Amino acid sequence: MRKVVIVGPPPVQVLDVTGPMEVFASAPGYEVQLANPGPERTLRTHRGVVLGEATPIAEITDAIDTLVIAGGQGAESGGFDPAFIAWVREAAGRSRRVASICTGAFVLAEAGLLNGRRAVTHWSFCERLAKEYPEVKVMPDPIYLRDGSIYTTAGITAGIDLSLALVEEDHGHQVALKIARQLVMFLVRPGGQAQYSHMLSHQAGDSQPLRELQVWMLEHLRENLTVESLAERVGMSARHFTRVCLRETGMNPGQFVDRMRVEAAQQRIDGSAHGLKEIADAVGFRSDDAMRRAFVRVLGVTAAEYASRFRRQEGDVLN
Repeated sequence: MRKVVIVGPPPVQVLDVTGPMEVFASAPGYEVQLANPGPERTLRTHRGVVLGEATPIAEITDAIDTLVIAGGQGAESGGFDPAFIAWVREAAGRSRRVASICTGAFVLAEAGLLNGRRAVTHWSFCERLAKEYPEVKVMPDPIYLRDGSIYTTAGITAGIDLSLALVEEDHGHQVALKIARQLVMFLVRPGGQAQYSHMLSHQAGDSQPLRELQVWMLEHLRENLTVESLAERVGMSARHFTRVCLRETGMNPGQFVDRMRVEAAQQRIDGSAHGLKEIADAVGFRSDDAMRRAFVRVLGVTAAEYASRFRRQEGDVLN
């Protein structure tokens, strides 16, 4: 039996725990063990639900196949129990693989397990993870990713995506596909987590000229935003502007313009009934096909696919 240990600093996000637990419990050959960082035999969640039959980590001293660190308010607080972090570091050494769900990445980072590695967390915490742990190579878009024997995921339900992928690693495509069908899930979710947020244009780093340029660009997306015209706007040469843009945003000017237009289109798709051609024109794309290609480059899905998932339909109830 492959031993899967799921633990996190309470209060944990309940789906970070129960999602992976459901996947592994549905597959053959796994023993799933819920654990608690303290002496309690329960694990407290952020919704007031207390999960029973948890084993104190001090009692888990044998080999582990898959160590899963759940996120939640406990992981996001930054106030980690040194004894728990020491246990995670030690337990990782006797685990075949280690995974974090959502903000559980902060626990792995605190334990030093992500140093020099690529990692992802929930889109709204990527900037903070990169700032607090500069040795971690934060990749904001993947639903999940692997670097060696360490796996990290984006937000919450991405823990189910990763768990299905781990089952597929162990048992093959058909077993994982069967579980995905039972859970009414994609086995491989299309696109990255950028499609779920308007996180972009994101911050133009620490550069005041770029921040001011970004505000201007949002009001002039229909104009021909060439490298030369943008560089002139901030009083730089095209070459120097390109270097600054790459340094501050991680994108060249063309990619930065694309992402700003895609984000503007996302907001219009989410909140209006306008057609895609009209939206494409409003945000500066030459055609709806140009917008489709940009969506694929930036989000990994077409504009039409994005609209089908996120556009509010007539009759939808807003809470």
